[in-house]
Amino acid sequence: MSKTLINQIPLISNCNDVIQIKKGFSSDEKYIIHMHDGNNKLLLRMFNLEVLELKKTEYFILERMQDYNVTCSQPISIGEVGNRGYMITSYIEGKDAEDQISRYSDHEQFNIGIDAGKELRKMHQFAAPNHISSWYSRKVEKHRRYIDAYLTCEVKVKNDQKIMNFIDENIQLMKQRPNLFQHDDFHLGNIIVNNKKFAGVIDFNRYDWGDPIHEFLKIGIFSREISIPFSIGQIRGYFNNKEPDEEFWRLYSLYLAMCVFSTVIWTLKTIPNNLNVMLDKVYMYLEDHDYFNRLKPKWYQ
Repeated sequence: MSKTLINQIPLISNCNDVIQIKKGFSSDEKYIIHMHDGNNKLLLRMFNLEVLELKKTEYFILERMQDYNVTCSQPISIGEVGNRGYMITSYIEGKDAEDQISRYSDHEQFNIGIDAGKELRKMHQFAAPNHISSWYSRKVEKHRRYIDAYLTCEVKVKNDQKIMNFIDENIQLMKQRPNLFQHDDFHLGNIIVNNKKFAGVIDFNRYDWGDPIHEFLKIGIFSREISIPFSIGQIRGYFNNKEPDEEFWRLYSLYLAMCVFSTVIWTLKTIPNNLNVMLDKVYMYLEDHDYFNRLKPKWYQ
């Protein structure tokens, strides 16, 4: 990106240094901006103007997160420059937990999980706007679409009928569930650690509204594979270091069961070459739950 564009953004026009960040799946261009006072770093994202309205919503979400004291980037400025949009936030010092956490002791991993769970709890104070339809109606409709697509696709998961029966027996439980803010991508890859401690949560652009327990899916699919102590810690931290009740495990299992079919269809559609990798993950959590003969996974001790 040209220095002239950066010079046109008033807040950072006199910055000291600009370093591009290459990591991540986002189509945004990301830069660390070093300001003149030496120790102040900001994060700049540049993006196409057609997504500016979406980015403004994300910016608003970050503003709301400040109201709940969530440890995440603070929004500083958003706007357009030349033919590009930009967003500036504070920069969270550290590295992503997915890369780092396996170097830490089990106790350190567990404590990072505890802190992550507490942050997630804070986010879930933010209720969905009135125009968002109920979690139950949106989730059931999505699920039916995935099942229909699954039944006509060429891939078949072992014991699929048993998994569908488990879903049908428990799907009514979603009717009573609250409609709250969901980060919707809460896993080790979006958690920053620094000096073996939790430092913050990033990437709010996939947010959604619905049952907060749905957030824990990512533990069963991703986090538990990298760090079981973290995964247990996140659940304990969320529930204020108490054991979650049976309703939690039943809903958690329901969402994982639904995920079997959405994962197959999503993978076939978007990254068909990764099908075997994704199926390995599916079979990992199906084994964890003994194909839903058990609600609490085997790794949760």
